[in-house]
Amino acid sequence: MEKINTGLSDKERFGSVQLLYHLLSDEFVLYTKTRKYHWNVTGMQFKSLHELFEEQYTDIESKIDEVAERVRSLGHLSIGTLKQFSKLTRLEEHEDEDSDATTMLKNLVADHETIASHLRKDLETAMDDYKDAGTSDFMTAFLEDHEKMAWMLRSYLG
Repeated sequence: MEKINTGLSDKERFGSVQLLYHLLSDEFVLYTKTRKYHWNVTGMQFKSLHELFEEQYTDIESKIDEVAERVRSLGHLSIGTLKQFSKLTRLEEHEDEDSDATTMLKNLVADHETIASHLRKDLETAMDDYKDAGTSDFMTAFLEDHEKMAWMLRSYLG
């Protein structure tokens, strides 16, 4: 761990990093699931869903990098193995399914809402317990993005 003097103690930065590890894991699992659905969607809405899923996984891929860089800015190394992501994610994977488009949409909405719910709690923890306004603000932006992505997906469900 690097020596950093930005007004947060080592313990406070470590606490925020633990929250970010969960977020990074959630983002990676959601990225993977969204990409899988992009590859496998079929049906009357194939083109529009294929494009929407691509737009979303591209955005999520960028978020993965942002979270890892936030961890680094707090002086810690980022996690990055599938085993670590699987252990720390708060999302459910659906390995053995042959999903139709509606199930894909419902699964993704649930995942975005799960991430948003955790972010809502985690951003408060970052601020209240770790005095880390930067990470709290960082998470607020992610919360807004996940709420918007969930809304866009829900719109297809009518």
